[in-house]
Amino acid sequence: MISETLCCRGFAYTTLFQMKTTTVLGVLVLALVLTEETVGQSWFRRIRDRVRSGADFARQAVRGAQDMHRAYSDMREANWRNSDQYFHARGNHDAASRGPGGRWAAEVISNAREGYQSGLSGQGPEDTARDQEANVWGRNGGDPNRYRPDGLPDRYR
Repeated sequence: MISETLCCRGFAYTTLFQMKTTTVLGVLVLALVLTEETVGQSWFRRIRDRVRSGADFARQAVRGAQDMHRAYSDMREANWRNSDQYFHARGNHDAASRGPGGRWAAEVISNAREGYQSGLSGQGPEDTARDQEANVWGRNGGDPNRYRPDGLPDRYR
């Protein structure tokens, strides 16, 4: 009888130990699965957010380039004396207001244009410096009307 009790008690202890071990392992596996799922979702979310961010940047850059082109077209159409800086500031301001992509486009286009003007077109360094000042002013959110010449028609706002 004693040996049966010990045997049964040993069996009970072994079974209890196995149940605890199984429970602990089950909880660990569940935690691992949930963690992996969370990490997977987090990874997916980061990738998705980066793709969206890149698409937003590209969209802003395209619209910023359109703003720069519109300002250039308006400047050519207006053909108004001393309006060059105004249109530089306006184009950069409108493009930069689109966001980081628009700001980037404005900077690239402005620097390329001024590089061309100062190198090939024969415009002097003083003209380039004035244009770059207006470009930076507009890109940094300054009011382009600071450079607006008197008498320029309102349609070029």
